[in-house]
Amino acid sequence: MPSDNTRLIKLISLDFLKRFCAKMSAAFPHLNQRGNRGGSSFSPFVFLIALSVGANAEQHSIQGMGQNAEQKIEQSVEQQIDQAIHQYIQTMMNQHAKENGWQGMRLAITNTPLTRTQLLAPCPAAITVSGGSATKLARQQLILECKGNTSKGSTLKGSTLKASAIKDSTAANWQIKVSSELQVFLPVVMSKTVINRGDTIQRNQLQLQENEITRSPRGFYHRLDQVTNMGAKRRIRANQILSPDLIDQPQLIKRGEKIKIIANRDGISASMPGEALEKGSEGEVIRVKNLSSGKTIEAKVVGAGVVSSTF
Repeated sequence: MPSDNTRLIKLISLDFLKRFCAKMSAAFPHLNQRGNRGGSSFSPFVFLIALSVGANAEQHSIQGMGQNAEQKIEQSVEQQIDQAIHQYIQTMMNQHAKENGWQGMRLAITNTPLTRTQLLAPCPAAITVSGGSATKLARQQLILECKGNTSKGSTLKGSTLKASAIKDSTAANWQIKVSSELQVFLPVVMSKTVINRGDTIQRNQLQLQENEITRSPRGFYHRLDQVTNMGAKRRIRANQILSPDLIDQPQLIKRGEKIKIIANRDGISASMPGEALEKGSEGEVIRVKNLSSGKTIEAKVVGAGVVSSTF
């Protein structure tokens, strides 16, 4: 019994034949007259052409449908993989941000192209993801696994690209390795103006701007109050990210500053005026001059403009 495709080809051929014969009759009237006596001499030739055109059309149509279906499956697998990776990394980084008090975090994830994904079928179950680290940003090495069934199939060997199949793969049972590039953007503390070495950092000298922290290996600060009133360990340029190696404990006493010296002995406390010969942060021991006696002594910085000494 003829198939639907065969019927379609015949209908197309007959329609083409009628149209072609009508045009040929108009162009060559003598052929039409000859056809009235003994039939058309070129009709078999036209019929063969029509059959050939119809067959080619059917073949191209079937091939196109197969290619589109294959492409659709491949895209579906890649979409599943990308979605699983994004969900996994987003969850991991959200937890890391919560532990560190980060707010306003934004992620950008780029997965390297997968190889031979045309051999992988969409996973009927949730894809499991493992690997990666929230403390080692930038490049994440992940393993994705689909456990749709336990049947054995062809083995996908590793390729030269960064993502390759590394285990037995069937229609719904596969495992692949993916290398993902992770960019983490976060508002960080930056300087508005130049801050000289030894200066106390004021709030109006600071600003918050979004930056990619994966490119800040020296560290960063996320809140303005983390560095306000701290000391500048070295000169800080304008619009520079403030890192821990640039920040020192706040300078409670400046060199040449008039200070109060508190002396303690056997429960007796006395205070006297003095002058700081060195700058100092809380807990540091600096040299100061007792303005009452003119002597130079060492005293511990206990507060802004205050040092403590024993006698």
